[in-house]
Amino acid sequence: LLLEPPPPPPEDLGLYDLEEVQDEFVHKKGQEREIHLLVEGIHCAACVWLIEHTLNQLPGVLSARVNLSAKRLLLRWDNSRIQLSEIINSLARVGYAATPFDPEAAEGILKKQTRDLLFRITFAGFAMMNLIWVSIALYSGADKGEFHTLFHWVGFALATPTLLYSGWPFLKGAWTSLRTRHLGMDLPIALGAVVTWAYSSWVTFTDLPDHQVYFDTVVNFIFVILIGRHLEGVSKRHAVAATQRLLDLQSRIALVLQDGEEKSVPIRRVKPGDQVVVKPGAKIPVDGIVLQGESQVDEAMLSGESKPVAKHPGDKVSAGTVNTQGALTIEVTGTLNNTALGRIIRLVEEAQASKAPIQCTADRIVPWFVMATLSLATLTFFIWVHKDFELALTAATSVLIITCPCAFGLATPMAIAVASGQGAHHGILVKTGAVLETLSHVEHFVFDKTGTLTEGKMQVVRTIPSAALSEERLLQYAAAAERFSEHSIAQAIIAEARHRNIDPKELDIADFHSSLGQGIRTRIEGSDILIGTLQWLQAQQVALDDMLLEQSAELENQGISLVHVAMDGRHIGIIGIADRLRDDARTLIDELRAKNIRLTLLSGDRRSVAEAVARQLGGMQVIAEVLPEDKDKVIAELQKQGQLVAMVGDGVNDAPALIRADVGIAIGSGTDVSVESADIVLMSDELEKISLAVALSRRTLKTIRQNIMISFAYNIIMVPLAMAAMIMPLIAAISMPISSLLVIGNAARIRTLFKTGEP
Repeated sequence: LLLEPPPPPPEDLGLYDLEEVQDEFVHKKGQEREIHLLVEGIHCAACVWLIEHTLNQLPGVLSARVNLSAKRLLLRWDNSRIQLSEIINSLARVGYAATPFDPEAAEGILKKQTRDLLFRITFAGFAMMNLIWVSIALYSGADKGEFHTLFHWVGFALATPTLLYSGWPFLKGAWTSLRTRHLGMDLPIALGAVVTWAYSSWVTFTDLPDHQVYFDTVVNFIFVILIGRHLEGVSKRHAVAATQRLLDLQSRIALVLQDGEEKSVPIRRVKPGDQVVVKPGAKIPVDGIVLQGESQVDEAMLSGESKPVAKHPGDKVSAGTVNTQGALTIEVTGTLNNTALGRIIRLVEEAQASKAPIQCTADRIVPWFVMATLSLATLTFFIWVHKDFELALTAATSVLIITCPCAFGLATPMAIAVASGQGAHHGILVKTGAVLETLSHVEHFVFDKTGTLTEGKMQVVRTIPSAALSEERLLQYAAAAERFSEHSIAQAIIAEARHRNIDPKELDIADFHSSLGQGIRTRIEGSDILIGTLQWLQAQQVALDDMLLEQSAELENQGISLVHVAMDGRHIGIIGIADRLRDDARTLIDELRAKNIRLTLLSGDRRSVAEAVARQLGGMQVIAEVLPEDKDKVIAELQKQGQLVAMVGDGVNDAPALIRADVGIAIGSGTDVSVESADIVLMSDELEKISLAVALSRRTLKTIRQNIMISFAYNIIMVPLAMAAMIMPLIAAISMPISSLLVIGNAARIRTLFKTGEP
């Protein structure tokens, strides 16, 4: 992705096959390679179908997916079976030029294409304005006078270069369609223009007195269609602007310390281990660790948190974030697509290039659309030819122009492009378009408790010793025993001892043993110490204290997790550990419940604790005392009941369950983005983003359906009118781009979701 421009395209494309050249822009997994190609000439769904159909038939091509909104191709291939140069040549044979994608290069190509299109529009507009005067003269009676032939030749002189220059994109696309035997949308447009021009030219050359010429029609609808394509392009860029803003976050240069001096170096030359200086107000160009300096860093692009975060030596920083205050010296750990920002953009672009199931159906229809257009135009001509040849010609031309699959082809990819781009801009990373469609149908949400609905920060809230022991002594025994454990509960006990100025190192420890998920056993000053769950202590035949058991039941009903401590076979105390609910947990649960979604709390904690948490959240099904490795089995059982299940977890311990679920949602995953396990990654700990993701998926599917309805309604209304000779070619040319603009505009309305929050 975010790479410096590759070497200028050589005449010998074989250079792209060299390993050292591919290192610049190809992602490699052994012989399996992946690249983003910028493809010139893509403008409609038929182009997408032709490119994907052509490349997917090549031996060695693993997948080819076109992002229509960005005109980019995500290509995966087996380098041992086919070379990149062969694939690019195959694209060239069907009329598309491809180069490795780079944001700067893409911007340059986009400007060139826009400038070229505006030149063609200007030329056609000049010809159209002059032909208006010719048409006025002819329709005013000059077609019967001495200037009859002159005006026809003037029309021919203006229309011919307009057709060849301004209409060249359509002629080229039509020729490619015929040569490759894949019908594209340029074919009916070019056919309508050429047939109308040819008939008018025949009338001009033969000087038939009773026949009309339609040079003005040719020029007018070429001008109008070009204007429509330009407006479509502008609308698409505005609709997916959020994705471009992510690309713009990546710096192109970095200030690298070399021999004690700061030197500006292109980002692709910066390597892990280098030291980079970031001055106040500058974007951080790399992922790294602060070596020197202190500052506040705006990380809103990653976490959605608007408040700057303090950074000190040893802290991590991410590319694309903004250093707001002091200068920082950073040791580089990742650059370009190896940064958190690079991985985010990779996820977004893969989502935009992916196809939702509803789009696959649309793609299968598009190739037949052009054939239907040609058939209807032919039928229209034969219906009217016996009555009036010129009427039959204009009616058939109107059908050719007005029948357009572009809106139908844009219906799904534009909605997915806007949704994934806007989602990423607000900290919701969607892995594929199919996930949005699946999430919109999910009827059951399963939540992990610790670190998801709760803050994941354990702290000691109660210390209850037996009658023969003090709180300080109980805590000292527990902290001494837990010194060798990495568990979050152990760290909470040690932190509490430190807070009370209790030193656990004063006690001698020996024979430390840990039982995963149950407890620990050790010897402290000659006594056997057990610390763990009540069930584990019972299994070890510890003599339980009735008073402590009474206190345990009361605390567990309050949602407090308990650690039981025994010495020499006697129950000597309990330590209450609490993990506070997130502030927005109840709001999220209430919103999902209002959407008629079933809710389940899945936890490895004791049932009484999990049920207490569920009560605080307004009630839900509880599945407790489940080991991490068994959570995916719970998800599988729910799926066997015929439910679409979404699992929400922290993306680390819950990875198997996230993978098993129909939609896996990882929250607060920060820079690692959990791309391997989760389908949707939330870049912050804000639970409200889950509700927003559900609303986004439903709005996206609703928008796709609306777009398809717009496309069908347009064709169902306009095609019969054109076949009935009630629409002239110029009106047809005006109508055709309007349908695409309606679809693009409707897709852009997804952005209002992030302002209103309503699906």
